[in-house]
This record gives sequence, C-alpha cells and structure tokens, in this order.
Amino acid sequence: MELINWQDFEKIEMRTGTIVEANDFPKARNPAYQLLIDFGPEIGTKRSSAQITRLYQKEELIGKQIIAVVNFPPKQIANFISECLVLGVLGDDKEVTLLQPGKSVRNGQRIA
Repeated sequence: MELINWQDFEKIEMRTGTIVEANDFPKARNPAYQLLIDFGPEIGTKRSSAQITRLYQKEELIGKQIIAVVNFPPKQIANFISECLVLGVLGDDKEVTLLQPGKSVRNGQRIA
C-alpha cells in the first residue's frame, strides 16, 4: 500500500449525492447500471456507471444517498460517459456495497 500525504487527500472531492435515475447498461462489459446523481446546486447532476447489480435493484436506488468522487475526468465506458466514481465496499465475491451517509445530509456536502 502506497502512503499519501494530506495534500494528496485534499485533492479528492468526495461528495454526497442522491440517485435520481437508474437504468440498465447492457453494453457494459460487466453488469452495471447507468446512474444520474444529484450533487446539489454547486456541482449539479453527474452520470456514473456503477457495477452494483448484484446487491441492488435499479428501482430501490432512486432516492438513495451515496458518496462519490466528483473530480475525476470523464471516462468513456462503452457508449456512455461516466463523470464520477460511486464509492462502495468490495466484497469477497466482488459484489459492491454502496457507501452511504448514516443520516440524510444535503447533496454536495464534502466528505472529510
């Protein structure tokens, strides 16, 4: 594991957001959803491809608050541009459990 310094950590913009749309992503190499996430008025909405189909149905994702890195450059995944990285815990079988605030918070708040 490579150690980072405080300045490295401060560069990472992890923010809270609410999933407002979740769609199947049939062209993804691994099963995934296409998400639209509201990060509040300062950041707006961003799209993300998330490999979370093993533990979540797309209908239950709507309204769920998540944590994501919002300052990565856009990344093309098949025919989709992903604008942020939704964070989760990678399980033993590579299933992803979403990281979420313990209580409801304002969209766009920074993780520290």
